[in-house]
Amino acid sequence: MRGKKLGFIGCGNMAGAILDGILESEVLKPSDIVVFDINTKVRERVIKKGIEVSESIKDLCKLSEKVLLGVKPNIIKNVLKEAGKALEGKAILSIVAGISSDTIKDWADTEVRVLRIMPNTPAMVGEGATVLCSDTTFTEEEKAEAEKIFKSIGIVEWLPEKMIDTVTGLSGGGPAYVAMFIEALADGAVLDGLSRATAYRLAAQTVLGSAKMILDGGMHPGALKDMVCSPGGTTIEGVKALEDGGLRSAVIQSVIDSSNKSRKLSEK
Repeated sequence: MRGKKLGFIGCGNMAGAILDGILESEVLKPSDIVVFDINTKVRERVIKKGIEVSESIKDLCKLSEKVLLGVKPNIIKNVLKEAGKALEGKAILSIVAGISSDTIKDWADTEVRVLRIMPNTPAMVGEGATVLCSDTTFTEEEKAEAEKIFKSIGIVEWLPEKMIDTVTGLSGGGPAYVAMFIEALADGAVLDGLSRATAYRLAAQTVLGSAKMILDGGMHPGALKDMVCSPGGTTIEGVKALEDGGLRSAVIQSVIDSSNKSRKLSEK
């Protein structure tokens, strides 16, 4: 097994989405990647993609220029302990929720460079919103390579690590809030007689299209809302109902509460 540009420790749903994005965009070739995962199905899946599987965390770290940590927070300390000195001098990309860069450095117990990353679940369909922590110890070249990797699964923003809990509450939890909104939109239409399948399809496409107008067209959300709201029309009537129901306040509070929960978890 020759040297690899990137090693994955853990290749579940999120790390697997990152891997697929890398391969589909040809950021790296299968021969540039190695994976360690204890799940047999995961191992079989990556082998089918032409990727080599390592038999140990230590071997993977020795072989890889960069190591992506894609394991659960409750086992990361043991993973780093098992890697030991094989991580010395390595660049670590961490998507492990709630574990700071400083904590990873402490637990690694050897000299490493760390980039903390917060992706979100739409990465699984190539439409992720990923935040890379700008106060990283990565070199400029390594930062550029990391950005290229995560642009293969969506958009990328660089923010200080102190904002990571806010990002967790916004784009981390956001897919759940958006899913609830889509479900509620569809419920309203079903209540008024539309079939469930059609209601979900129309609601989801409406959210997708509106988001593209904001992202691709540079439109302010308020301008989009105003564009649809004709004087005395049907949409402004619906907007009033949302305002009466406290939609804005509830959404704002959901982000704040989620962000605060993330801070508490990080302190443990």
